[in-house]
Parts: sequence; C-alpha cells; structure tokens
Amino acid sequence: MSFADSLRKVQQEQNSLLCIGLDPDPDRLPTHLGTSPRAVLEFNKQIIESTGDLVCAYKMNLAFYEALGDEGWSVIRKTVEAVPGNVVTIGDAKRGDIGNTAERSALALFGDLKFSAVTVNPYMGFDSVEPYLKYRERGVFLLALTSNPGSKDFQRLKAGLKPVYERVVRAARKWNEGGNIGLVVGATHPRELKRIRKLVPTMPLLIPGIGHQGGDVRQVVRYGCDRKGFSAVINVGRSVIFASREKDFTSAVRREAMMVRDEIRMIQAEAFGA
Repeated sequence: MSFADSLRKVQQEQNSLLCIGLDPDPDRLPTHLGTSPRAVLEFNKQIIESTGDLVCAYKMNLAFYEALGDEGWSVIRKTVEAVPGNVVTIGDAKRGDIGNTAERSALALFGDLKFSAVTVNPYMGFDSVEPYLKYRERGVFLLALTSNPGSKDFQRLKAGLKPVYERVVRAARKWNEGGNIGLVVGATHPRELKRIRKLVPTMPLLIPGIGHQGGDVRQVVRYGCDRKGFSAVINVGRSVIFASREKDFTSAVRREAMMVRDEIRMIQAEAFGA
C-alpha cells in the first residue's frame, strides 16, 4: 500500500483530517511541568494521550527539539513511540541537500526516528529528493507554497510562464512513481490551493496556516481535499497545544482540538458527504 493510500485509510478510520503540531516552546509549557527536556516529553505524551483519537497525524518541527541540546533527539524518539500505531507521524525537517547527504538524512528520519513522513525542500532538485522516495511506504512532503509571508519572495516568481511553486507541483507529479510524494501548501493561499489540487487530484497535501496564521478552515477543506473529501492533512499548532498552562491543560487541549476537528468534519460532510 502506498503512503497516499495508507494516509487515506487512517483518515477514514479516525474520521479526521486533523494534524496537531507538537512544537513545544519550553517557556510556554504548563508551569507545573517545568522547562526541561523531560518536561517537553511529558507535555507531548499528555497531549498525545488526550487527543490520539481526534487526529490523523502529529507533526514535529525538529528545530524545537534540536534546541533542547543533547537530549532533544531522545525526546523526538520517545514522542514518536508514544503516538498510536495507526496515526501518521511527520518529521517536519525541511531537509534538502545533495544525494549522499540526503541518504544519511533519510536514514536518520525514517530509520532511527521512524517517522511515517518527512518534509523536504526540493530546491536542489530531484537527486536531493530521490533518497527519501526509496522508502516507498513513507511519505515525502515537498515544500510547494508555504504559509509564511516570505513565500512571495521566491515561490511566486515566474519561471517561464509558470510560477516556481507550480513548477514544483508539476515536478512532484512526475516524480511520484511510488505514490509517496505529498506537497506542503499553506492555508493562507486558498486560490493557489484550489489550483494545486486540480493539478494533483489525489496527492496528499499537508496544509499549515489555520489558527494564528489566519487561514480559513472552510476554504482549506473545500479546496484542499480530494474528490472524496480526504488527502488533506490540516495542521494546527499553537492555538491548540498552548490552550492552557494549568495542571489540567490537557482538557483545554482536547477541547480546542475537538472544536477544530468537528468544524472540519462539518465542512467535509457539506462539501463531499464524507
């Protein structure tokens, strides 16, 4: 089974398109946990325990763990181990380097840390992406059109008659022989999201940018899903994981996550009958 197929299966089983970004800032953790790497791990585990039935995926931006120093890698590994086996884990590494370096990176992310999928920057071309694609059952989300304001600096520039981000989309479609490529497309670009979905009707799309960044959930669901209402992985982060700093913070986290999950479900049912 390809990664795209397995992702849709998870989304159907969980009845959810929601992805929670586990990007813990030690200074924003609930006060009683402290700020140590051990506190970060406990924070992650409690969030996973309280939301595991609400999500299709968890995404971990590696920078938040690398900043923890020597213990950061262990926190990543133990967090991934805590995720229910049927839920996708995404290593948000945004790696992208020459082939032999990419091979080592893929081995670390898929072999050691055992992520289900990773994010990769395709700027250096196919040979920098190919080593990740050899792991046929794992997902490779290529950066296409990101949610940050600076995405306009390069991603929207014209390369011939097409913007750079569309060149990435078309290249991804060509490279996707194993069915394990996806694209990162920001929720802050609904018109382009609609266009990209037309170009890749069934490819998984990882969509950050709702919540604090201002992306519209209704547009994301309508434009980001495939024809059956799946294949969009809709990420939320700070608005959910930092919902409270009290001892019972998991109740607030679950409440916020459920609110977003249910809103997505409602729009999904209206648009696709899913």
